[in-house]
Amino acid sequence: MLVVMQAHATEEQVRAVCQKIESFGYRAHAMPGAQRTAVCVTGNKGEVEVGTLEEMPGVQELIRVSKPYKLVSRDFKPEKTVVTFPGSSASCGGSALAIMAGPCAIENREQAFASAECVARAGAQFFRGGAYKPRTSPYSFQGLGEEGLKIMAEVREKFGLKIVTEAIDNESLELVEEYADVIQIGARNMQNFSLLKRAGRARKPVLLKRGMSATLEEFLMAAEYVMSEGNYNVILCERGVRTFADHTRNTLDLSVVPAVQRLSHLPIVVDPSHGTGKRNKVTPLSRASVAVGADGLIVEVHHSPDQALSDGMQSLYPEQFEELMAQVRQIAPVVGRTVAAAETREPVAVSK
Repeated sequence: MLVVMQAHATEEQVRAVCQKIESFGYRAHAMPGAQRTAVCVTGNKGEVEVGTLEEMPGVQELIRVSKPYKLVSRDFKPEKTVVTFPGSSASCGGSALAIMAGPCAIENREQAFASAECVARAGAQFFRGGAYKPRTSPYSFQGLGEEGLKIMAEVREKFGLKIVTEAIDNESLELVEEYADVIQIGARNMQNFSLLKRAGRARKPVLLKRGMSATLEEFLMAAEYVMSEGNYNVILCERGVRTFADHTRNTLDLSVVPAVQRLSHLPIVVDPSHGTGKRNKVTPLSRASVAVGADGLIVEVHHSPDQALSDGMQSLYPEQFEELMAQVRQIAPVVGRTVAAAETREPVAVSK
């Protein structure tokens, strides 16, 4: 059920409607829009008794939402969500493309700073890197844990980049929430419902990656889990799905971008690195992602991919990322987007 408030409804009237809904034993989610505020009702097992709600001051109409995802739906919020960061020009979902770049895993301070210097100079606003790495093999590099988070915090201090990093369980999420600016939920955890609920109680935006075999509805329902706990700053991420194709690591499903944008108000970015698994395909698929309307890119960049401890084959060299950004800057205006300008920086000296 969606309670649509009148355009001139006051904050007191919205609050009164929320209190009435909660008195029924349901949950109320108020979402201000450009023209009006909508209040979504969740937690009901059956039909909501609407009689008293319809007569409350400030209420315009009640709409029954038939989709299984409520808060994620454009029925709840017609305007697109823009995730912003206080005190920063970085955002995701607005006219500016959100560019997230960095190594797959944080290996040491020198590697992180070298990669960060490269992506910041090229125009990225976000530094991505894994402190915790869920790997297929238990013998592969699993990340530095909290030490990696501390290194990324230093990167933010030095370069002004917002930090995006993955939480793999409830315990690691506590630390990621403390250090990072964006909490990433990886593809393997897209349906880890207890983790999604915990992320929904966090005070940081959540980047939710699509599961490697997930349908569009399953993807949106995972986002619904996060939002149902009160965290409305969710960024979706297409990172490729598993098919019979063997020429790429995964099949990057760019058709999901306009499909998501038709059904949901949430921003969606594309990960062409995991989506292809091959360095020579990352730039072409980045161009296609921008052209199809994605709200941003999350790209793996390593200052020395041949020595990378994780996913070196899909990580760009610094000069390749700079070329990617140059090409994206040419395409972005065609679809009404902007990209941050490249910066001139002196190389950063990092002591070992």
